[in-house]
Amino acid sequence: MDEFSLIQHFFSAANLDSDNKDVLLGIGDDTAIIKAAQDEELLFTIDTLISGVHFPEDTDPVAIGHKSLAVNLSDIAAMGGRARWFTLALSLPDVDANWLQAFSNGLLSLAKQFDVSLVGGDTTRGPLSITISVIGTAPEGTAIRRSGARTGDSIFVTGKPGMAALGLAAIKGSLALPGTAQATFQQKLDYPQPRLLEGDFLRNYASSMIDISDGLAADLGHILAASHCGAVINTDSLTCWQTGLSTLPDSRLLDAALYGGDDYELLFSVPAGMSFSLEQDWPGSFSPLSRIGEVTEDTGIMMRDNSGKLMKITARGYNHFHD
Repeated sequence: MDEFSLIQHFFSAANLDSDNKDVLLGIGDDTAIIKAAQDEELLFTIDTLISGVHFPEDTDPVAIGHKSLAVNLSDIAAMGGRARWFTLALSLPDVDANWLQAFSNGLLSLAKQFDVSLVGGDTTRGPLSITISVIGTAPEGTAIRRSGARTGDSIFVTGKPGMAALGLAAIKGSLALPGTAQATFQQKLDYPQPRLLEGDFLRNYASSMIDISDGLAADLGHILAASHCGAVINTDSLTCWQTGLSTLPDSRLLDAALYGGDDYELLFSVPAGMSFSLEQDWPGSFSPLSRIGEVTEDTGIMMRDNSGKLMKITARGYNHFHD
């Protein structure tokens, strides 16, 4: 099977099945032709996933396809945008039809869920790597930046930070999870859910936002650096969901919540006067919402334990080039 047959067989469905009337020309020419709407701003993001770095080499190809797109959709969600189109560059050591079918099933299923059109890309021979670029839109002037946090804002997070990190630790054999927890946490690692609906909703509330890819502490640090402020985080708010993991030490649970990556949940600040309204208005169909702290004038991140004691923590997390 040559490159062009591969594209036609496994990936053309994403364009052909799309109802997006703004794709005037998709796969099959030198470039796509897209009609952008007035009064909207375009959002661009790109990520590369490499086998053995971003996912274990024996990961289900359905999960690889899903996650490759999900991590990019999460970036659009973090800006409060709507994902519209994406491109795919795929490097393969060889053409394995079964692997490609499973990979494309995972990729295209998520694309269909959020009505995102595949409009172009490239395939080449080489080590397994996947590069996806997503283009989104947001109403003019409404995209949520990292730089908008202000002293007194409340800090919120969606979902349950740390689940993906615990799932990865269990896969690697450095952690034993009780009961069905391992399957649940591995599902969170392999099939992250981009919070696009939540991000769109938060355009009316959030003063700053980011998605958690490298760890909550590290990504909160990015918000604080851009906003020139600090934060206090409450220990209890990060570990309250972990009550079913009593066999694990509290320090391990907190470490996963603070420093574990691959959650792809939304971390954001909200003006104090809007925090209660947000909690009241938050739809029950959305990912769970937790208020975990507040923005402070002093720089850096402080942790408050259940006795009220404060301790400074580092904004560390996953870093590809950390020595």
